[in-house]
Amino acid sequence: MSTSPEVIRKYQKRRWSSLQAQEARLAWRLLAPTAIIVFGLVVFPAIFSIWISFHKVDLSNLNDVFHAPYVGLDNYKRVVNDYAFKWTSWKNMGAYITSIVYSFVSTILTIIIGLIAALVLNRPFRARGISRAVFLFPYVAPIVSVAFVWRWILDPRPSGVANDILMRLHLIDRPLGFLSTPGLALILVIIFTGWRYFPFAMLMILARLQAIDRTLYEAADVDGANTWHKFWYITLPELRYVLGALFLLRLIWTFNKFDDIFLLTGGGFGTNVLPVLTYQFSFRLFNFGVGAAAAMILLVTLVIFLVIYVGVFMRYTEEA
Repeated sequence: MSTSPEVIRKYQKRRWSSLQAQEARLAWRLLAPTAIIVFGLVVFPAIFSIWISFHKVDLSNLNDVFHAPYVGLDNYKRVVNDYAFKWTSWKNMGAYITSIVYSFVSTILTIIIGLIAALVLNRPFRARGISRAVFLFPYVAPIVSVAFVWRWILDPRPSGVANDILMRLHLIDRPLGFLSTPGLALILVIIFTGWRYFPFAMLMILARLQAIDRTLYEAADVDGANTWHKFWYITLPELRYVLGALFLLRLIWTFNKFDDIFLLTGGGFGTNVLPVLTYQFSFRLFNFGVGAAAAMILLVTLVIFLVIYVGVFMRYTEEA
């Protein structure tokens, strides 16, 4: 049985004017501005960066980027073969290994300090509210001001706070260049990162600590468990999901961190990481194709880690 065109048109008109269709059109109109902004600021730049990484883009052809010559994997070879990227010694591990060491150690340190701070603030004591506000200062303070305070403390001149104190205590004979000593500079940058971002971990862990059922600890007290047993067998298992999410988030953010290291050392003295190397290729050498290739190497490394981490963490949570 065939349907006449007039019946079809009436059905389509009735469907177009239905309440469900009007709500769908309204939803699309409301989503359109956000979708355009996300595409313009996130999706398109990401795709464009991938495209640039396979083309020769520098100051000579910035006025006609879309006609830049295709160079294949040459940009990636340039990054991998660059002196700043490769491992040369333990004091100069190269941008790639330095990024991995810096990200993992900083993330672990951040979570450990945040866990200790959360355990302390979870106990009732006087001025606990003020203490929580003070603990948040490193995270809420502007990164520029915090970094320059640390540079003033670690100033290599005798007027630097650390050098002045150590020399007054006769622990050193002459000023030390804390941020200009390979190896020591990376350790100090890691300590700075752990100190600056532990409040974020502290807040997340503290929120979960306050949600743990107190009857678990009461039952442990009845069984004669001490403080360590309660922490190991009750507190840590209850925090495993929060700690797993924190580790993942902080690792991603730290791996992409540029401003902390750039403001403290400029990427020198064994602290050059992939984000800083990307900046150096792009805005010091003005080779934007090679800079984009360095950024893609960073992205691929993160994706590989995320796939492995999510697979292992999901398997662990299912078994638990």
